[in-house]
Amino acid sequence: MTIIERFTRFMSLHSDNAELMQEQYRAYSRQMPMMYLILTASTWGLALSHVTLAPWWLTLMWPSVLTVLSIVRVVHWWRKREVVFDTAAATKAMRVTYIAAVIITIAFAGWAFALYPYGDAYARSHVAFYLAIVMMACIFCLMYVRPAAFTVAAMVNFPFIGFFLFTGQPTFIAIAITVAFASVGMMLVVLTNHRTFEHMVLSQQRSNSLSQENLRLANVDSLTDLPNRRSFFANLTEKVARHEGTDTKIVAGLLDLDGFKPVNDTYGHAVGDALLRQIALRLRDGVGPEVEVFRLGGDEFALIFVTDDVGDALEQAYDLCAALRQPFKLATCTARISSTVGLAVYPDMAGSAEDLFERADYAMYRAKRGAGRGEAWLFSAEDEAEIRRSSIIEQALKVADLDQQLSLMFQPIVDVHSDQIVGFEALARWQSPELGQVSPAEFIPIAEQAGLITSLTTTLLSKALAVAAGWPERIRLSFNLSVFDISSPESLLRITSLIGKSGVSPARIEFEITETAMVSDFAAILAAVDTLKRIGVSISLDDFGTGYSSLRQVHQLPLDKLKIDRCFVSDIDTNEASQKIVKSLISLCNDLNLACVVEGVETRGELDAIRTLGGKLVQGYYYGTPTRPEELMMLVQRAAPYAPARLAASA
Repeated sequence: MTIIERFTRFMSLHSDNAELMQEQYRAYSRQMPMMYLILTASTWGLALSHVTLAPWWLTLMWPSVLTVLSIVRVVHWWRKREVVFDTAAATKAMRVTYIAAVIITIAFAGWAFALYPYGDAYARSHVAFYLAIVMMACIFCLMYVRPAAFTVAAMVNFPFIGFFLFTGQPTFIAIAITVAFASVGMMLVVLTNHRTFEHMVLSQQRSNSLSQENLRLANVDSLTDLPNRRSFFANLTEKVARHEGTDTKIVAGLLDLDGFKPVNDTYGHAVGDALLRQIALRLRDGVGPEVEVFRLGGDEFALIFVTDDVGDALEQAYDLCAALRQPFKLATCTARISSTVGLAVYPDMAGSAEDLFERADYAMYRAKRGAGRGEAWLFSAEDEAEIRRSSIIEQALKVADLDQQLSLMFQPIVDVHSDQIVGFEALARWQSPELGQVSPAEFIPIAEQAGLITSLTTTLLSKALAVAAGWPERIRLSFNLSVFDISSPESLLRITSLIGKSGVSPARIEFEITETAMVSDFAAILAAVDTLKRIGVSISLDDFGTGYSSLRQVHQLPLDKLKIDRCFVSDIDTNEASQKIVKSLISLCNDLNLACVVEGVETRGELDAIRTLGGKLVQGYYYGTPTRPEELMMLVQRAAPYAPARLAASA
């Protein structure tokens, strides 16, 4: 860049940084009224000192014109003090200021030079003083418009210094030299302040940019670019507050993927991440502009509908479920998944954002555990009643005398080839003084959610071991453990301590864990199972075929037995599909050298079908219903084969 080009750029008003231009405009616009006030006051001071020396048009008329001009500009800037200009308007205003500065400089400086011949030495000194004041006031007030400040300095300084240097008066020559050096110093200050101002604005820009990026990162999921969990709760709270007391409905939806974990485990996290990105795109494309989509984490997403028609929100949720059932083509495979959506409506079924989220979560949970899996489920009055029931059960559990109120029933596990009982599964029962008999299907999940399951397990395992201690050595005890029972070293230590104190050989104990435990931290489950295996107990995977475990996980766990869920056994004697599934599962167990128990056998036809398919161990009402401990001794002490009728009669 040549010297001329550099000078041209230095003296030009460039707008390549919009925010810098706007900040420059804001800064100097606040100083313009002060500059005109200084000029007006100084002008009248000089005019009054020359009123008896110079013509009236120089001492009265011309100052009046300059004053009117200054007032007009002051009013202009006062009106614009709160106006926010865009870049183009700010640039235009600065150019107008630049031109106005040149005109005003000529007008005020020219008037002062015109007064010089009429005065004596004192009056002429006043002219010099006035010109210096005008120059300094204009330079400092225009420092944020660098070209204008330098132009004013040049237009005043050069005539001022040249004029007074050639007066021949030593005092005026000294003033000219002093003003010259002072002007250079002021211009250096202007340059420094201008650079500092630019640096400050640029630093603020960088800081704002970083803040905006941090805010974006704090509220956006980095994988899918969807708003994240934090953003969901903030938006839900804001919308509930905004529409409080109106007829508008806020519908919160929680969407959980079914079948994502096997894809992620089988093909790896890279494929799982690619699948999540495609799911996010499909969700965004599948809803209207009034619906917001969020990723809460893992394979869980959320929706917020603002609508007057709850039916429309439910229909869109069904459509999303249908859309996600369509195959996803990935780089290494084609994935098929499904999704379950829980919906809740404010203010119909929730009074706050927190309640709305909890009820949507409950609706999703209920759908997944029942017939609503893979579809949308709207929270209803029945769900509200169930929540209240769960709360009552939870409170009753917290104050219950577990040792007195908890009991056990035992159901036989039978070898179908010999009709011999090989073991019993311990089944929990709770007789509450307030609630009566409560099903384990109710109180066990509630105890898990409330963090009470460890206390229940300790009490029930102690009772089960005490009963099993009186059985023959060939009879095994099967006992269910919650994922919460094996997820902490403290719980495992308590379990092993109970076994050691019971006198029951660990080889006679079989702990059952469910497939749903695989949803938790698999590494922690594996470590817990290893710990239990080291003390000599057996491990069984319960309800196999209904949960989320993959064959890789089954292979990695040191299992001893699989229990085929009863849903595959119903009508197996007439249902060809059930026969194929059970046969495949039995063959899998044989190939993996695992024992296999078929649950839910209730009829002779089902038993014969199991035998034909190669099953050996069964459990179900055909051989015996759950039985009280005191009634078991007659069954376990006999060595002869047990006919189902005898077992049923004994039960």
